[in-house]
Amino acid sequence: MTSRIEAAFANAHAENRGVLGVFVSAGDPDAETSGAILDALVAAKADIIEVGMPFSDPMADGPAIQAASLRALSAGMTLAGTLEMARGFRARHPDTPLVLMGYYNPIYIYGVDAFLADAVAAGVDGLIVVDLPPEEDDELCLPAREAGLDFIRLVTPTSDAARLPVVLGTASGFVYYVAITGITGTQSAAADSISAAYSRISAATDLPIVTGFGIRTPDQAGEAASLSDGAIVGSAVVDIIADNLDKDGRGTPEIVSKIAAFVGDLAQGVAAAGRRR
Repeated sequence: MTSRIEAAFANAHAENRGVLGVFVSAGDPDAETSGAILDALVAAKADIIEVGMPFSDPMADGPAIQAASLRALSAGMTLAGTLEMARGFRARHPDTPLVLMGYYNPIYIYGVDAFLADAVAAGVDGLIVVDLPPEEDDELCLPAREAGLDFIRLVTPTSDAARLPVVLGTASGFVYYVAITGITGTQSAAADSISAAYSRISAATDLPIVTGFGIRTPDQAGEAASLSDGAIVGSAVVDIIADNLDKDGRGTPEIVSKIAAFVGDLAQGVAAAGRRR
């Protein structure tokens, strides 16, 4: 049976374009606004939704997403709350892939078996857990795959030919190419480096390869998507939340409408750029 993630890539392929993935943190700036943002992302034609599981001690997130996590945690978001948001999202959007992205500590505290069972029941399609290397596959990757969830791996510019088969051996869904050496939302990657990385990674896997970190504009999203199999945008979307809070730091209606407009522009940029030949 074709998964929702597989279907998203197939649909984009049929439309001669890469996929557009968008990241937001669950509960940022509050649960109600966050739910409305997720709906807006689907309406604006994001193909894959990544929802961050807020965590107080991230290692890969830049200032924008760190601040998003802190806003969400301050507003009361929890891992259980994130799963409840996922459940509501799935009820409203039966076809859009939903991937949870975060760190192992909250999952460990929640309990791996309970987390996987609740994630599957909520309609989650895959996991990106940044701080679990393949040497720790027994902890979460293999149980997740057994439960029916894709386990998406990050690959970086420093992942060499010897490391790639190890990193990607148990991966599924797609490969998340971190196009810069560093944290999210900082510098942008050069086109020639994305293209070279695609060739190098695709020699080690048949999975689609999606480029993220450092993509902030529709043109950059289009370029990254056309040089790989898709683009993921996070910090630039999260910045819209930070820039449109009210004077007390609460959500406003402008947040949802501005994110919808921006993601619509990203989708147009990806569609206009076409797909890798």
